[in-house]
Amino acid sequence: MKRGTLGVLIGDKHTLKDWGLGWLAVTLGFPEPKTYEQDVPCADGTIDLTEAMTGGDVKYKNRSLSLEFEVPDRDFGDWANKVSEIANYLHGQKMKIILDNDKAFYYIGRLTVDAEKTDREESKLVLSGDVEPYKYELCSGLEDWLWDPFNFNNGIIRNYKDLEVNGTRTLVIRGRRKKVIPVFECSTAMTVSFDGLDYDLPAGRSKVFDIYLGEGDNELVFTGNGTVSVDYRGGML
Repeated sequence: MKRGTLGVLIGDKHTLKDWGLGWLAVTLGFPEPKTYEQDVPCADGTIDLTEAMTGGDVKYKNRSLSLEFEVPDRDFGDWANKVSEIANYLHGQKMKIILDNDKAFYYIGRLTVDAEKTDREESKLVLSGDVEPYKYELCSGLEDWLWDPFNFNNGIIRNYKDLEVNGTRTLVIRGRRKKVIPVFECSTAMTVSFDGLDYDLPAGRSKVFDIYLGEGDNELVFTGNGTVSVDYRGGML
């Protein structure tokens, strides 16, 4: 069996670099939509209230993740110690998970050592669990853009830190599938216009719960004098 050349960064540990575990298979399911239907007596069918209950958006359950690795041949004692070491580090812990073939995004979830699928005779170790429905951009609008993990097919370069506002300034944020309420950080009080409505922003960090940034271009127009930072991180399925 040829050892895999890719691995997974789980928290601060990389399965290949730190444990010598290259993956053999990755199974990542799509999340199940949370639907809401109401049966109507004396009428055909049901009323679908999915979007009505969630402000026009579809919410999802967590998705399942299974990671299968080849463990280098070793005696039984070494095998048991290695499995124990991995279990002590991650078993049931909520961690950030980055796949080597998708380094521009991360998942958040809990993995366990799958005792039923892990097999010493086949030199196979399996980690399984579930992660949040969306995968998140590695860099937010306030973090430095990283060249190495950038995906030229679907990557978005974001730079929303310490933007100068002298009178008015327009910022267009390209949103992803997950609807996000951004965090604003202003050096002085100012206003922001979004979707035809104006909102007051105090000095310091704040949220406007009526500002949801969805998929596509989201235009924010700031009015005032000072600097503003917009903490936004995109998420997609």
